[in-house]
Amino acid sequence: MSLQSTPRSNRAHIAIFGRRNVGKSSVINAISAQDIALVSSELGTTTDPVYKSMEILPIGPVVLIDTAGIDDDGALGKLRVSKTMSVIPKADIGLIIIDVAQKDFSYENTLIEEFKKRKKPYVVIANKDDLEVKREIINETFDEVYFVSALTKQGIHELKEVLGKKLVSSFSEKPILGDIISPKDVVVLVTPIDSAAPKGRMILPQQQTIRDILDHDGIVMTCKETELVETLESLKNAPSLVVTDSQAFGYVSKVVPRDVPLTSFSILFARHKGDLDTLIRGVFAIHDLKDGAHILVSEGCTHHRQKDDIGTVKIPRWLKEHTKKEFDIDYTSGYGFQRDLDQIDMIIHCGACMLNASEMHHRITEARNHNVPIVNYGVLIAYLHDILERTIEPFKDSLLLYEKLKKETLKSADK
Repeated sequence: MSLQSTPRSNRAHIAIFGRRNVGKSSVINAISAQDIALVSSELGTTTDPVYKSMEILPIGPVVLIDTAGIDDDGALGKLRVSKTMSVIPKADIGLIIIDVAQKDFSYENTLIEEFKKRKKPYVVIANKDDLEVKREIINETFDEVYFVSALTKQGIHELKEVLGKKLVSSFSEKPILGDIISPKDVVVLVTPIDSAAPKGRMILPQQQTIRDILDHDGIVMTCKETELVETLESLKNAPSLVVTDSQAFGYVSKVVPRDVPLTSFSILFARHKGDLDTLIRGVFAIHDLKDGAHILVSEGCTHHRQKDDIGTVKIPRWLKEHTKKEFDIDYTSGYGFQRDLDQIDMIIHCGACMLNASEMHHRITEARNHNVPIVNYGVLIAYLHDILERTIEPFKDSLLLYEKLKKETLKSADK
């Protein structure tokens, strides 16, 4: 991936749903002005969800997700429908395509209820408006519907304008750190280069943090932890903020003066794409874990695990050293937890740099719904190294929550 391209995780995800042969793929091609989806009169042409990153004016960088028909039948069809429904948590907005001549909307109403339950925006689109069909049934069924023709492109421009407006209000991530720095502030990024780092480039969170600082007119200095002392000494004034990789927390916290704000990439992304306060609450649940507790370590991407891998080696080791307990630890990677959360006592999640905010919020919500505490790598590592309080000082509300939970934990321990 080039530094100029927008990562998939930072693009608005537009998912297209509908029955077989209502013209989902044709609508995708019309919206994108490209032949990116296979169009066929044969039922069930689209099987697994298909993801395509692109730029669409006036919307901007997006990921279009083409899905299998929601009316697919048979054993294989049910599996396809299941995969289609699993796309909803990832979607920032859903396009529900119907045929202008259609009269039954039971499948579509099920989809709409799912979007309403998750408080996600959706748009109902009646395709094939070039046919001479009365609109009364459709208008009576849906509160709002947009009529288009993928064949003649009628209504497509207006539809894109509507999508752009809806996404502006729904697709909004917090800045990575743009709201806690001022123009001309100097931010030092500590970026260890180990065997897991991609050859010839920086990892995604580091790239995105650099861009966010520049977007907010800040000044970036980047170094490895081995050059941190020299970097700080070279500055005329102390930096406004130091951001480090979580794995270097212990060393960096000793080098950076106590009056200089310090945090980590993982904590920045916990706030950027997830819910930092929920993750802080989750870390205090460590005290309630018993010997043999079931812990799920979940990562949003798949990668080659190194000898001293953070998720499978370092975190289990640090947990054991801190708690003096043995845990049953399971691992997942990629989309979904892929486990029965009712059997899990705690979830430890990665920084989610490869997931979009909708997917990360979905995972946090799933954990809440199953009453499973969830924490991410950065928050956990800082806590285990006894520097969490310092690393969330830049975020005042979260710091107040931490202080409150710490007092409650101390009181509980005294009892």
